[in-house]
Amino acid sequence: MNSRRVVIVGAGFGGLQAAQSLADSGADVLLIDRHNYHTFIPLLYQVATGQLEPEYIAYPIRTILRRFSFWGNQPKVQFLMAEVEQIDFSGQTVETDSCLISYDFLVLATGSRTQFLGVPGASEYAFSMRTLEQAIAIRNQIFSCFERAIQESDSSRRQQLLTFTIVGGGATGVEMAGALVEMLRGHLRRDYPTILQEVRLILVQSGDRLLAELPKKLGAYTHKRLHQLGVEVYLLSKVTRVTFESVHLQNHEIIPTATVIWTAGLEANYPTISNKLSLGNKKKLLVHPTLQLLEQPNVYAIGDLAYLERNGKPLIGVATEALQQGVAVARNIQRQFRGHSPQPFSYFHKGILVIIGCYSGVGKIGAFGFTGCLAWLMWLGVHLVYLPGYRSRFFVLLTWLHTYLSRDRSVRLILSVKKR
Repeated sequence: MNSRRVVIVGAGFGGLQAAQSLADSGADVLLIDRHNYHTFIPLLYQVATGQLEPEYIAYPIRTILRRFSFWGNQPKVQFLMAEVEQIDFSGQTVETDSCLISYDFLVLATGSRTQFLGVPGASEYAFSMRTLEQAIAIRNQIFSCFERAIQESDSSRRQQLLTFTIVGGGATGVEMAGALVEMLRGHLRRDYPTILQEVRLILVQSGDRLLAELPKKLGAYTHKRLHQLGVEVYLLSKVTRVTFESVHLQNHEIIPTATVIWTAGLEANYPTISNKLSLGNKKKLLVHPTLQLLEQPNVYAIGDLAYLERNGKPLIGVATEALQQGVAVARNIQRQFRGHSPQPFSYFHKGILVIIGCYSGVGKIGAFGFTGCLAWLMWLGVHLVYLPGYRSRFFVLLTWLHTYLSRDRSVRLILSVKKR
């Protein structure tokens, strides 16, 4: 068993969980990621809106792996910081920018990237929010617009700088819109007292309601609450073009805006693969119920990378799915070690929570849907529990307390980083 090598590509929720679950398997486990830290993606929008420091939601991978016991001086799970460039299933090798690695079993957990849906100009001018660098870039853009607007004498140009457009009415778009409202209602008005009344927050959704993954009444509540908070919600509005200065809609309306935040879609993100694979919706890899690739019994795909249906509908790609898949894949690999067949993945749906902001949210657990402050408090509690590291939890809790009690956001730095 010691000669078995399991390579895991990607240190997101699923990849890290698979590595932890394989730590006591007796296998040679190698975890590869381009970064040396794990990003808690559900809180990226709070970095983008100046509520949290970036390092509060990024945790060193080696620190997480350090928690496992050692064989002599060697950790049970090795980590390699490298960019995976190509995977060869025939030769069972993973080629990185620094070395070639062989494997007996491979777990692909490389997550997703923004899907711009073929909209002209979107990839060039809209801001994505999938990485820590992208969240910081959005924060830079927001506060740069305020600084430029306070000096701008032309009213139309000032209005353009102060119009923030979010494309996509899913959970990320709703949470981003609510966070911007909270930011504007806080002490920011003391920094920019002459211009904040001109700010426009626009949420554009191509469908007929917000939060399509939740019951209609929760989407309707979200729409009503955002409207009360001053967010302009455009339903049944498809974006046809994005430029440096505007967003164009299908009904020929043009919204002058300097900031477009794109949360409308995701697609699977994986390195070059030498073999042809079966793909599902959003370029996801088709897998058996056991999470094995259709063509490769010793290769697994999890998280946003895997296309798997439950009750006739594809899994939606939330963190709890990836975490449970990481455990399931580790168990199946160990079953294969012993010569047994892998078992189908069974997902336990723990529910969905979405924070709207200003002490409100929506949630659904089982058949029970709820709104308001209870959903908001539950969202905060769940994300605090899942955040890795006691230090990160402590500082995030302190920051939340400071933010909601003082209504101030101290992380208003404009740093020089690339947008993507």
